[in-house]
Amino acid sequence: QVQLVESGGGLVQPGGSLRLSCAASESIFTIYVMGWYRQAPGKERTLVATITQGDLINYADSVKGRFTISRDNAKNTVYLQMNNMKPEDTAVYYCYALKTLGASWGQGTQVTVSS
Repeated sequence: QVQLVESGGGLVQPGGSLRLSCAASESIFTIYVMGWYRQAPGKERTLVATITQGDLINYADSVKGRFTISRDNAKNTVYLQMNNMKPEDTAVYYCYALKTLGASWGQGTQVTVSS
């Protein structure tokens, strides 16, 4: 299983920005899909954004136009740039990777949007 380590979470005011990073323990060329999910207190984990080996990108409707997923193959890292953030973006954000043998998850990073 690939190991994933997230960073970049924290507290931000409404309208502010954060960038999350997810570093993989191996080349992300071998990973079919990478992405971000989030889980708010008392709610299910839901998709935020994914990016495939072929750079096909998918966003949840709630973040379209505000969040951008990207990757740096040389650094084996996937990023999530979050702009114009809203209180409803508050959640634990998890990095996700899908390979032939199954899925891997990071430990999660807390993002809180509050004034």
